[in-house]
Amino acid sequence: MLRIEGLRAGYGAAEVLHGVSLTVAPGEILCLMGRNGAGKTTLLRAVMGLLRPMGGAVWLGEMRLDARPAHRVAGQGLGYVPQGRRLFAGLSVAENLQIGLMAGGGKARRDEVLDLFPRLRDRLGQRAETLSGGEQQMLALARALCLGPGALLLDEPTEGLQPSMITAIRQVVADQRARGVAVLLVEQRIDAVLPVADRVAFLENGHLAEVMSAGALRADRGRANRYLGV
Repeated sequence: MLRIEGLRAGYGAAEVLHGVSLTVAPGEILCLMGRNGAGKTTLLRAVMGLLRPMGGAVWLGEMRLDARPAHRVAGQGLGYVPQGRRLFAGLSVAENLQIGLMAGGGKARRDEVLDLFPRLRDRLGQRAETLSGGEQQMLALARALCLGPGALLLDEPTEGLQPSMITAIRQVVADQRARGVAVLLVEQRIDAVLPVADRVAFLENGHLAEVMSAGALRADRGRANRYLGV
């Protein structure tokens, strides 16, 4: 289980998150939604160790992560796919995957991941910068999965992708849920959330405003307007 307790984080003296608490169970997809600037990406960065929290705690199972640097967090079973992918553009597909494998795993783990992304297997020697946008997103997700994570953080993984790529990525995320991975997914669009989410959490001005089941949101989509509308 990924457990976030009273998390406070921000930039310099500016606090963005004000005591946010969330849990994501093994085999669950929790979607985090909110307006631009609500603190969604800040939360993922703080969980991952890229921002040092101002207060609170982050736990993966019985292991406390918030005092660890980012490279140690990844090595403890937390995978992260940032917005914008952040690939090593001049390196090949194989070399980008090898970076994920450095925290553990080998050829067997790489082959398992490539079975999820057959398109990448055909492009192992190709530089990441020459891939299409959808293929780059597949590579970013594949690199995170090379860690064999117990929890996976995804920051708008389907943004700007064509429908066929969105379907492929959703299927891989659903496969990870079936394997017992806890998934925390940031998304902006309700239509992208409802097919995959188990629960939905709304951030508003750095505060946790509401958490509801995906079923409740399907029955009353108007409830989201207060958190997502202009």
